[in-house]
Amino acid sequence: MARWIRATGPTRVRLLICRRADGAIVGVVNVSEIVRAALQSAYLGYYAFQPHVGQGYMTEGLALVLRHAFRRLGLHRLEANIQPRNLASRKLVRRLGFRKEGFSPRYLKIGGRWRDHERWAIVREVWGAGRAVPLPRNRARRP
Repeated sequence: MARWIRATGPTRVRLLICRRADGAIVGVVNVSEIVRAALQSAYLGYYAFQPHVGQGYMTEGLALVLRHAFRRLGLHRLEANIQPRNLASRKLVRRLGFRKEGFSPRYLKIGGRWRDHERWAIVREVWGAGRAVPLPRNRARRP
């Protein structure tokens, strides 16, 4: 499930991904640089905490975040920029219906170095057409 931490203003929303069974925080999602008017777009950033990686929590949580972004926030497009070697993150967005749009050399400075990134995005019409992962139905997870 996704739970609000807080909205930090009109251009940023931060959410927690929590395990259904006990409410433990398993990850964080940021919807940032929200642009309104004709664009209706934002960037998506996320990370999972150890030892919760690889257990499906982020797939379920991000599916809820997409629903929130497209329905409640009224966005049309979300973009995730991912380092090419981050295979788990690339698989995650692909599973949710994102498509690779391009490559940005030396896009972000991380750990003191400029890093290349791939641009992945999803638009509301693709999400709404059911090409993304369906939300689970009260599936219980073991801690």
